[in-house]
Amino acid sequence: MPILVTWLLRLATVAVALSVAVILAALWMATRSIPDYGAEWQVPGLTAPVEIIRTQGAVPHVFGETDADVFYGLGFAHAQDRLWQMLVMRRTAQGRLSELFGPATLDVDDLMRRFDVYGHATRSVDALDPDTITALEAYAAGVNAWIAQVGAEALGRGAPELFLFEPAIAPWRPADSVSITFLMALQITVQHDNEVRRARATLALDDPARLADLMPDAPGEGSVALGDLAWLDGAPIWNMAEGPRHPLHPNAGGPGRGGASNVMAVMADRSAAGGALLANDPHLGLSAPSIWYLARLELQSGGVIGATIPGMPVVLAGRNPDLAWGITAAYLDDIDLFVEELNPDNPEQYRTPDGWATFDTRRSIIEVAGADPVTITLRRTENGPVIPGIHYDIASVTPPGHVMSLAWTALTDRNTSIQTGLRLMRARSIEDGIAAGEDFVAPAQNLMLAGADGRIAMQVVGHMPWRMTQHQTQARMPSLGYLPENRWQGVTQYFANPRFIDPETGLLGNTNNKTTDREFPLHVTFDWGDTQRITRLERLMAARRVHTRDSLIEAQLDTVSAAARNILPLVARELWFTGQAAPEGTPERRRQRALALLAEWNGEMNEHLPEPLIYAAWMRELQQRLIRDEIGPLARDFQQVEPIFLERVFRDVNGAAVWCDVQASTVVETCTEIAQLALDDALQFLEDRYGPDVETWRWGAAHEARHDHPVLGQTRLFSWIVNIRQPTSGGDFTLNRAATPGALPDPFLNTHAAGYRGVYDFADPDSSVFILATGQSGHPLSRHYDDLGELWRRGEYIPMSLDPALARAGNLGITTLTPR
Repeated sequence: MPILVTWLLRLATVAVALSVAVILAALWMATRSIPDYGAEWQVPGLTAPVEIIRTQGAVPHVFGETDADVFYGLGFAHAQDRLWQMLVMRRTAQGRLSELFGPATLDVDDLMRRFDVYGHATRSVDALDPDTITALEAYAAGVNAWIAQVGAEALGRGAPELFLFEPAIAPWRPADSVSITFLMALQITVQHDNEVRRARATLALDDPARLADLMPDAPGEGSVALGDLAWLDGAPIWNMAEGPRHPLHPNAGGPGRGGASNVMAVMADRSAAGGALLANDPHLGLSAPSIWYLARLELQSGGVIGATIPGMPVVLAGRNPDLAWGITAAYLDDIDLFVEELNPDNPEQYRTPDGWATFDTRRSIIEVAGADPVTITLRRTENGPVIPGIHYDIASVTPPGHVMSLAWTALTDRNTSIQTGLRLMRARSIEDGIAAGEDFVAPAQNLMLAGADGRIAMQVVGHMPWRMTQHQTQARMPSLGYLPENRWQGVTQYFANPRFIDPETGLLGNTNNKTTDREFPLHVTFDWGDTQRITRLERLMAARRVHTRDSLIEAQLDTVSAAARNILPLVARELWFTGQAAPEGTPERRRQRALALLAEWNGEMNEHLPEPLIYAAWMRELQQRLIRDEIGPLARDFQQVEPIFLERVFRDVNGAAVWCDVQASTVVETCTEIAQLALDDALQFLEDRYGPDVETWRWGAAHEARHDHPVLGQTRLFSWIVNIRQPTSGGDFTLNRAATPGALPDPFLNTHAAGYRGVYDFADPDSSVFILATGQSGHPLSRHYDDLGELWRRGEYIPMSLDPALARAGNLGITTLTPR
């Protein structure tokens, strides 16, 4: 027996030792891909040495003799820190994710192939000017130089993820960079989702006029009647919505979750220090690492610094010595769905204004890891590619004997959007910046500009479809593809896009809100991205005669919900301080405690308070109670609270209070009764999760920012390493926007926020600041993977200087590239 115990101990010791050795070996191999920021490399393709100086937070400052060498250095730096992210984005655009990830990403690959994203990107390279092609080729050479160094020096395959997925890494090409502009457009565009939701809701409602409540136009003139929808008879409106989308799906956020942002600019005469100011914080889905990457480039025209996206040699939001620029999603309606009638005698044909036409058809094979290849048939009409019903719930509004095609301005072989970014980096005036925007195609943006001369401007950039005034649905819903009045006539000219220069007030701002009251078809859109945050921004900007860098930072970080201040008094007006005293532990007493807290609340969505959690849960339950009996399962697509809907109901605008009456009941319920029932539902939901003590509930416990790794973040083994979690303030309708999914099991998570913030001050340019939501590195074991995240959560920033001496003085390391 002692001998047996001895041998068991020896075997256990050996097993433990082997396990430790395996773990240490795995860590050693994984850490090999953490770049040495102080290394020197000999690389091909340079004309002279390049220096990449990493400053606080590992922000690269790239210096070279020529612009091409500088773009080469940026490509090298991007690949050092974000190679895996770049490779995944390229595979997404190519429709080749399933080669690595199996059936889970088949729907993404199917959609990308049908859009022909990579094909359009490849052909668009020929439409770019020589300077842009030179920059893209130099950038690609820099990316490829790092990939070559990884292979030659055995640097851990370049990213730890590549030990789990072993693709052969093809060289980076200019088309790869162009394709990323298509992916960004897909993330931001939501108008096709809205068309489907509006059509489904119209068919579901007994009174279609109530659609004006459920999906209201932004306040202001311009609302118009809908067209006749008799052609939709027979559409299977009650089809269940598609399931959760893969994190790599461009619209993983769900219906209606597009891009958002804030941008504000101040003329010199409204600035305390006498220089123009600009602040920008683009909002996209949170991820680890962030989609954004900070960088500074020293071009022949001068220094440029700001936010880039790995894979593109462009500062999308930032400044040079003479001009600062920021962006917000314009929500321009640049996408339409067309219902195409099939020939009953030949399903390979569809109806056109001139009779039956044959689909342009080809087959495409998707390789799938761990499964057989999948062959899909790609069909295209004169209006655009045919999109199967599995995407965007299209099947639910497609009548029998029809298919749905999609027209989108981005789907062109002349998408020169990336050219605008490169021209902005060299722009020297407001006029130069506006001129640069003419090359932009999609996704449509509000381009805010501020100059060193004290002037400001905002220009909507992006192609606007040229629609006919007789359009059947005014592009609010899918329309018949064979009717001439529904078809696009091309795109409008650039001067038709809204433009605002040097306003008399000296202030410009945009929160994706309505920018023009023009009538259809020059209306820009019916579905603006914001109606609430803009009211708070207007109040903050008008409250000061002059502004400073710090006042714009204050606006960026503001967590007061204008929606809460507007809606809560309406919903609770008959419930405040009412009812008799109730015993402790009863639902009545819990309701009174919650209402007492809300009565003293100022609308601040502070992570340390219970009131924001009570309010958010109440409004969510209230909206669902109001709409479930009218639209049934479709209510799942309306889980994000719409403040204007609630305001219309509780103000009884055009009879909207009818939503409060439960159709199936024999009594007529009042809005106050429904509000009380919804509050009780919300409080019970919160008590089940956070305990019975209302005062101890905290918004931050439910409103956790989730920066998830798009691939490894879904695995139990790696999620605790690669995902970043932070309790946060803010909400769906605060300037410090932290949007929530609305859907169970975690309806109040922060999944969509400002991944980048920048504030630029031309009175003291070196006092400009910026920050990321995570860190510069995409390597989970790097200290720069999440080092900026805590600063971001606390509302802090890091310096944004173009002074080379300051960069060298505070450097973390200098990477030197010399010509081989």
